Amino acid sequence: MEKALYNPGKLDRGILMDPRTKLLLLITVTTFALGGAGGRRCENLVPVLCMAPFLLLFTAKRFKTAIIGIILFWGSSTLLTFANAHNMGGFLYYIILGSCGVLGRFLPCIMMGRYLMESTTVSEFTKAMKKLHVSDNIIIPLSVMFRFFPTVIDEADSISCAMKMRGISIGGKHASKMVEYRMVPLMTCCVNIGEELSAAALTRGLGGEVKRTNICKIGFHVQDFIAISLCLVPWILLIVDVVK
Repeated sequence: MEKALYNPGKLDRGILMDPRTKLLLLITVTTFALGGAGGRRCENLVPVLCMAPFLLLFTAKRFKTAIIGIILFWGSSTLLTFANAHNMGGFLYYIILGSCGVLGRFLPCIMMGRYLMESTTVSEFTKAMKKLHVSDNIIIPLSVMFRFFPTVIDEADSISCAMKMRGISIGGKHASKMVEYRMVPLMTCCVNIGEELSAAALTRGLGGEVKRTNICKIGFHVQDFIAISLCLVPWILLIVDVVK
């Protein structure tokens, strides 16, 4: 039972969940938190959905990211509620409304996307998409994307370290060269990484006529059914509201 619930390993991925469950969570959080679907019926349920990505990051031992995200999310929500309660107006209100709206709506979606990409391997994602009978025209770009962003982040960190060694930083002597010396190598790396990952995906058999084998194991467990149940509630409320 322990293996079915928790997935440790070298890179801690937290609670073991099926990639299809994570995709459902991502779509649900994006639809109701960012899209604002459901209206007043789902008003009290949206904060619960928004907390799910942060709790999942906690299980994956991303404590710093989860704590900062929770503080930003609830801080922006509290500030926006305070501004509305006191009938605040003027330029300051629109600044608060814009910044808090962006944090409250975009942050949970970004954190859910980050958890999905960090906790799911390419093989697991590919097998899950195959089980959903998704076309290879969609699977191949998404599989490349799963490797693209983490690789770009590593390259950006390496470039930042190299520039700091040369004194090129915001507070350094060569602050004016920071954008040029960081952005140009990063853009070049992005182009090369995209081409290399696309070639690697095709070399591994993605897009071939022969059915590709996959040895990784995925499946639904208790935690998946709990997450799916949580996602179904707002969708049911939305359908009832549309029917009425």
